[in-house]
Amino acid sequence: MRYPVVAGRFYPADKNELLANIEGCFLHDLGPGLPESFGSERSISAAIAPHAGYMASGMNAAHVYRKIAEDGLPEAYIVIGPDHVGVPYRTVMCVDDFLTPFGPCKIHEDIAADLKEMIPSDRKAHVYEHSIEVQVPFIQYIDKDPRIVPIIMGDQSRGSAERLAYSIKKACKGRDVIIIASSDMAHYIPKEAAERLNGMVLERIRERDVDGMYSVIEDNSVSVCGFGPMATAMLGSEASRIEVLKYSDSWDSLKYDRGAVVGYCSAVMYR
Repeated sequence: MRYPVVAGRFYPADKNELLANIEGCFLHDLGPGLPESFGSERSISAAIAPHAGYMASGMNAAHVYRKIAEDGLPEAYIVIGPDHVGVPYRTVMCVDDFLTPFGPCKIHEDIAADLKEMIPSDRKAHVYEHSIEVQVPFIQYIDKDPRIVPIIMGDQSRGSAERLAYSIKKACKGRDVIIIASSDMAHYIPKEAAERLNGMVLERIRERDVDGMYSVIEDNSVSVCGFGPMATAMLGSEASRIEVLKYSDSWDSLKYDRGAVVGYCSAVMYR
């Protein structure tokens, strides 16, 4: 079992409080409202969701999870997060169930077994990383019996994203999955600069331009922390269209320090 590391900090550690908190994210002024129906259309192949504390970015993330719920639930969620703690791997999976206040979230064992032939698995590498963990309660909220495959990217280069996307496509061939890229946008810069720089990145994402996204981030030193997972989602899902659902920042949600905001975006990718 992979135990939670940010419960009680990024989101409530109590089950009932967590449920109320997540519903509050949907109902917040920055949120999308609660899902109105649960669909079966299944046109979404990937998504981007932020991974800060729920008080800062949960209402932004709610846009993704409402959209997935209304579109239809997949067989599995491939959740890819960036490395914040220094794992000694280019990419590393976890095959242990993720525990949250809602209970265990199970691993999709068949996909994980196929992926293990291509990328390593190490629960210890996932112990302190929050970027995947914060997505799991939202997944459990919309899906009462989900299966996940958690992957950390230590190397977020274009080449690493291509290799991981290839591995995911091979392991998931014939299966119905959604790739969730966990990423925050530019960190700790003035609100106006964040809107300009993040807007440049999001324009490349809308255009499904992976190389252009890397160029904008590198040329302008945009401190997006999960550009590798986003690139992997774009490459692995082979999206025909990408819809940015919501952009916001920490000033919008917390009203704290307009001169040093963190940006958040939610987006979905369609087959």
